[in-house]
Amino acid sequence: MQSSATVSLNEDGTANVLTGSPDLSGSRISLAMMAAEELGIDVDQVRSVVGDTETASYNDVSGGSRVTFATGMAVIDAARDIVEQLRQRAAAIWEVELDSVTWEDGRAVAADAEKVLSIGELAAGAARTGGPIVGRASLTARGAGPAFVTHLCDVEVDPDTGKIDVVRYTAVQDAGKAVHPSYVEGQMQGGASQGIGWALNEEYVYDEKGTLENPGFLDYRIPVASDLPMIDTVIVEVPNPGHPYGVRGAGEAPIIPPLAAVANAVHGATGRRIRDLPLSPPRVLEALEQAS
Repeated sequence: MQSSATVSLNEDGTANVLTGSPDLSGSRISLAMMAAEELGIDVDQVRSVVGDTETASYNDVSGGSRVTFATGMAVIDAARDIVEQLRQRAAAIWEVELDSVTWEDGRAVAADAEKVLSIGELAAGAARTGGPIVGRASLTARGAGPAFVTHLCDVEVDPDTGKIDVVRYTAVQDAGKAVHPSYVEGQMQGGASQGIGWALNEEYVYDEKGTLENPGFLDYRIPVASDLPMIDTVIVEVPNPGHPYGVRGAGEAPIIPPLAAVANAVHGATGRRIRDLPLSPPRVLEALEQAS
């Protein structure tokens, strides 16, 4: 949960976000969206960059559903550092107390609301008011919220071959606040697809000498598009109180329910409870033959 972020303001009021968290699931745009929200500018005005260990401060690995949660928290703090500096510079320009300056919609606003300076104006004049404006934050994030997931699955089982077809699948997940909903949906669909593969086909097969007999994707069957229906998604948003925007990790939980959901659906279709995975055609056919 260790993360760092740097947010720098350009002369035209745009911003750069630099982190060291590799983007595995669209996290760059999510980090840019959170920075834009704090600064009060459009997300198109934020460029999110993933640096290497020579250019970016330390970040833990991109795993454990932590990037949008933990690195996002660092980006928010770095952007708030920028806002604080902008308020200070506006107060100095107007020769007023800092407490009398607020930040609203990308602008510094005086208490009487008669004086206003936009982020672009403050950035353009940065050289005269103290130099470049850069916000930084490093933290060990706390308060990760658990994800809650329910999957629903309908299957058809061919009694003559044991082949299983997934005909309908719905993934429901509490993702906290979905910063970028379509990417959250992608995480849910990807996890479900991989879990269905584990449930139905994916298996290492060894011979008597311990040699792997299916070392390639021709024989190690992972699902392809023609093997799956459209995975419907339902995002439930219950904010995580441990994050400023209510974010929960979304990437890992969707891979857990598919194995049980598919097995339960097969039980519903056949009346047979098969307790070994994957539910490959030979294994299903054997269970059906035993039942008859």
